[in-house]
Amino acid sequence: MSIAKVIEILAEGDSIEEAVEAAVAEAGRTVRNIRSAYVADTQAIVRDGKVKKFRVNTRIAFVVDEDDD
Repeated sequence: MSIAKVIEILAEGDSIEEAVEAAVAEAGRTVRNIRSAYVADTQAIVRDGKVKKFRVNTRIAFVVDEDDD
């Protein structure tokens, strides 16, 4: 049986896609077996009346290794 865990990551990028990729890359630095990324919320960062960045609240799901006892 597989067990999955979910962590929540906030990330920014020049596009929504870049922000999601940044979240997955950051999680991948310390987490193995990432299976999916669910964008729970999206935000546009506005400066001087223009969209400068996008921020995403991403839920990253990964499978936990099983012990071989």
